[in-house]
Amino acid sequence: MTVGVLAHLFGKLPYRELAAKVGEAGFTHVQLAPWRAISDVDFNKPGKFSPGLASSIAEEFRKHGVSISVLGCYLHFFVQDEELLRENVERFKELIRYAGLLGAPMVAAEVGRNEDGTPYSERDWRVVKEVVRELADEAEKWGVFVGLEAANDHLVGTAAELATFLEEVPSSHIGVVIDPGNLLKTENLARQDEIIREAFQLLGPRIIAAHAKDRRLSPSGEIETVPPGFGDMNYGLYMELLEQYKPGVHIIMEAAQEHEMAQSKRYIEGHRIAAQKEQQVQTKS
Repeated sequence: MTVGVLAHLFGKLPYRELAAKVGEAGFTHVQLAPWRAISDVDFNKPGKFSPGLASSIAEEFRKHGVSISVLGCYLHFFVQDEELLRENVERFKELIRYAGLLGAPMVAAEVGRNEDGTPYSERDWRVVKEVVRELADEAEKWGVFVGLEAANDHLVGTAAELATFLEEVPSSHIGVVIDPGNLLKTENLARQDEIIREAFQLLGPRIIAAHAKDRRLSPSGEIETVPPGFGDMNYGLYMELLEQYKPGVHIIMEAAQEHEMAQSKRYIEGHRIAAQKEQQVQTKS
């Protein structure tokens, strides 16, 4: 299984042009967030999808040898504005309903964060659980997975918090999008192996997709995000655990600019191939 890419790393483009660029760059699958990646249809409000449009988008990507492995949404699921909250829920549900026609087995999201740094409240946790239950019920109707991702500073910010969330909102249609880069920060980068191992121990069986970015400390000592292979994250360990828990899972590359993509893709795939070979040796012994 080759490494895919966030479609919007190529910019926000007409979907035919976007599909061509992804294929020309050598990627065979993408995470597609329609309102971030597609410019010739306004997906900022629910209601624009139809079977014809979804089929046309999927067919255009297929022409260039690209499938849509993940639908991404980047929506906030406990925002205080009730009207906006319902709109966000409906946008996610629309992706669930059209995922099959787009060829995507899942719709993925982080649950959101308070951009102003406001502390999270019991109300925030209550609302996000209600919303995810509602989304999981919709996903079950359409045979689609909801993929949840933990990320530093978000309401669900650690692997432990996501594991607890999955226990409190039980559904076979909720899975995990694993991204160790999202769990690393200034104060724990030196303990990254421990953080990565813990994430797989807690979430490994629920993983349905994987993200790939890199992290390093800036000259001023602050954590920064860089393309895979440009930082200090232990990709050998990441790929080893991914192969152990979820061989063949889709990996989506993040953070790279177009001129960096080929190098980062080779870097991830090199570590993945090494992990696959090691797993084969262990299986035979």
